[in-house]
Amino acid sequence: MSQISHVRLLPWCGVDGQPAHLVTDGTESRLSRLADNIEATQLDTGREVLRLSRAILQSLERPTAGELFYVTQRLTECLTDALRVAESRGLRVPAYEA
Repeated sequence: MSQISHVRLLPWCGVDGQPAHLVTDGTESRLSRLADNIEATQLDTGREVLRLSRAILQSLERPTAGELFYVTQRLTECLTDALRVAESRGLRVPAYEA
């Protein structure tokens, strides 16, 4: 039996809305690769939403309240995802020893 030594914060929540974690012995698995792919997709989506948001805000036409509300919702979703990815990756960085 392998020793459990790694706990990874996953880029999705559990059924109860609480953070989901993957507990492993440190070896790569299908679930860890799936999490990697989802994180990459979330960051790509964030870049695209940011690009589109800038285009709306820099447009010669003033955005409507509805457009601004929609942009704010999407940016909030993407920021939430990006912060979760950053937290997950930060937890996996080994501690620095001087």
